[in-house]
Amino acid sequence: MAKESMKARERKRIALVDKFAAKREELKAAGDWDALQKLPKNSSKVRVRNRCQLTGRPRGYMRQFGLCRNQFRELALNGKIPGVKKASW
Repeated sequence: MAKESMKARERKRIALVDKFAAKREELKAAGDWDALQKLPKNSSKVRVRNRCQLTGRPRGYMRQFGLCRNQFRELALNGKIPGVKKASW
């Protein structure tokens, strides 16, 4: 599991991205690069890191489910994810 501080930092970044998204698009369209530089760095969309919803693990992230590979496997084997079952042939 990731540290709570890392999860909190990521939530803060997501909130900033949502808050400044419209303003960033407006400034980009106008070509006002100086005003864009004055916005918070963490309001940029590329600063957000995909993390597991349950554990906060940043690696092995599966975008379709929002989970890391470990949690995905555990939930899939327990039948908690609809439409997913273990392959057998």
